[in-house]
Amino acid sequence: SSVADSEVGNFCQSRLCFHFPGPIRPKKIVSGNRCAAQPGIFRLTTFCQNFRCTRRTAAAMALRLFRLSQDVVTPLIKRNCSVSAFELQHKNPVARKVEKIPKAQYGGRHTVTMLPGGGIGPELMSYVREVFRFAGVPVDFEIVDIDPASEGNDDLEYAITSIKRNGVAIKGNIETKSEATGILSRNVALRNELDLYVNVLHCKSFNAIPAHHQNVDVVIVRQNTEGEYAMLEHESVRGVVESMKVVTIENAARVARFAFEFAKNNNRKKVTTIHKANIMKLADGLFLKVARDIAKEYPDIQHNDMIIDNCCMQLVSNPHQFDVMNTTNLYGSITSNVLCGLVGGAGLFSGRNYGDHYAVFEPGTRNTGTAIAGKNVANPVAMLSAAVDMLYHLGHRYHADCISDALHKTIDIDGIHTPDLGGTNTSTDIVQNVLKHLAEKRTYW
Repeated sequence: SSVADSEVGNFCQSRLCFHFPGPIRPKKIVSGNRCAAQPGIFRLTTFCQNFRCTRRTAAAMALRLFRLSQDVVTPLIKRNCSVSAFELQHKNPVARKVEKIPKAQYGGRHTVTMLPGGGIGPELMSYVREVFRFAGVPVDFEIVDIDPASEGNDDLEYAITSIKRNGVAIKGNIETKSEATGILSRNVALRNELDLYVNVLHCKSFNAIPAHHQNVDVVIVRQNTEGEYAMLEHESVRGVVESMKVVTIENAARVARFAFEFAKNNNRKKVTTIHKANIMKLADGLFLKVARDIAKEYPDIQHNDMIIDNCCMQLVSNPHQFDVMNTTNLYGSITSNVLCGLVGGAGLFSGRNYGDHYAVFEPGTRNTGTAIAGKNVANPVAMLSAAVDMLYHLGHRYHADCISDALHKTIDIDGIHTPDLGGTNTSTDIVQNVLKHLAEKRTYW
């Protein structure tokens, strides 16, 4: 009686079939006739036969159930805890958003894809697992090994499938030993397939590490899928090779907006766009124009630009003038290595790769370290820092704070340094000292 006749009539005309949501599905209809095109849909005539009622009565009941079905998802969203950013990023296919992520599911644990990579990667990953196990971090690893000598991409495809399933990964640098033109760089292919359009590297000085400059605090926001890394090359005529540099408005805008949002949310005052628009007037010119247009939307954040040649010199002579750097793919690779070298080296800093739905964490400079593999001298700080970033991303802030504090005390207070930092300690010395500091905290889950 609460359903108007006009509504029932319209519903009868527009919906010959209706759907019973799982929580309210009548048992009498579960075994009834289903619509051939849509298995979850029941025909109105079947409803009438089973309940021995008229089509109008059946339509009224169906309309009530249809209305109710519109709110079936609401209680799931409006639980005591709000929807996490992980759910928005990984579970929702239309969300284009990266936030502080997420609250854990399935008993409070997360499964993360681990790609050890080549060189020092496997031993560094073993240190990550050892620290996580000791601290009781609620994370399980799905380990996927990729054979660097393989000519096929089966391992890579499985790794991509695993990341899509889990939403988050931690990786070492994946070697691609084959020089055949048909074999793509596994690292680049991974970023492109998952659309990890931005890489974030935070370079901050350690007080106890001798460096060319102290008190450096710079964030590099790097476009991650285009530019010279598009891997589009061909030999037009014998002895003449052309390589394409791809810049699109969409991706230039995504990375620029990410840089300005990062600056806004982290109380940063300036964004510097790095380019070579004086020579590549169309490609880098477009990247610079998009950055300038987006800068107008953030009047409280200062924006300037700098040519890559001059930028490298300025980084070496006066890095304190930089705050957040917005760069293309190749320029980001160059400036990342220059900046890391200035404040301590490749073994200290982590890199974060973000897309709309997935996130991958790795050492910041993406070096394989084949020459020192297995010698117990590789610096594990970068990989452990990547693991800390991953924990913040997953929402396990307490464990992340504990491990980050243990790393800080090991490097800055205890002065335990590997040879790349001018010290004499081994990789296991650093890990054992981190575990010693973790033992002083209540880190079990």
